[in-house]
Amino acid sequence: MDRNDVDWNGYWIATTTPFKRDGSLDEAALRQGLRSYPGMGIRGVLVNGTSGEWFSQTSAERRRVAQIAVEELRGNIPVVIGCTTFTAAHTGELAQHAEKIGADGVMSTPPPYCVPTPREVICYFQGLSEYVDTPIMVYNWARGTNVEIKYDTSVELSKIENVVAIKDSTTDRDQMIKTLEHVSDKVRIFAPLISRLGLAVIRGIGGDGNIDGCPTAASFGSDFYESVSRGDDERAKAAADRYVAMMSRLINPDWSGVYGTAQAQYKACMNIMGQPGGYPRLPLLPIEDPKSLTALQEILTSAGLLEPTVRAKAV
Repeated sequence: MDRNDVDWNGYWIATTTPFKRDGSLDEAALRQGLRSYPGMGIRGVLVNGTSGEWFSQTSAERRRVAQIAVEELRGNIPVVIGCTTFTAAHTGELAQHAEKIGADGVMSTPPPYCVPTPREVICYFQGLSEYVDTPIMVYNWARGTNVEIKYDTSVELSKIENVVAIKDSTTDRDQMIKTLEHVSDKVRIFAPLISRLGLAVIRGIGGDGNIDGCPTAASFGSDFYESVSRGDDERAKAAADRYVAMMSRLINPDWSGVYGTAQAQYKACMNIMGQPGGYPRLPLLPIEDPKSLTALQEILTSAGLLEPTVRAKAV
């Protein structure tokens, strides 16, 4: 199995998981958000990733969120289930559930907190592959794991039977380009490529798509990749410029949010736009101070995503 066994490309969303103020899962809001994605030009959905706050869910809740996503989107756009845990065995159990319910693939970072060596990272994903036959997406997320999957480790991971993609959320641009150079012919690479430089990288080296943390920038991101696929580089550049202008005011270079934790900020933006963002779950806190909400509203308005008369609110 390799990149040619999956049709994964374009602009994807790592969807948030909406919770109510009391911390309970808001299933109705989750379904509403998922149903809206295909109409936004979103080409795939990842659930229970970093944006989905997997770390504050029970295993039962993670299975429920996965079930809902598959129910809502099966046969429409690909659904990949985040299964990250601290061991291949536990991750494998969640992956088996995802495979059973008909998900298109599963995803995991290296085990968080324990800071495994490259050899241990490879062993972890080899172990995961023994639990399922479904396609696996490797998630390079050094901010959350303190482990940077470098290109030479990516080469070894690409040799694992059902590893077909890498979500490369690195802040090291040179490292990202090395990964593209060495493994983009074997696995799909989703990376932060929505920019003029990213367009040049796609044309010169490769790159299959981008996975954002919420649908706020979907109109720009989907337009970028659709334009790339049509060969309309001038339109792609225009979409990239709008995307960068907005996202550079929302997300810091280390992927943290400017006005709060990224998950809380994603949800605040969604709520301001009338999308079903809901609340984050503890230990994360919602963004509710008027100054931050007003700033977020101004950013969204400047990007052309809001009418100037819309008033910012938490939920």
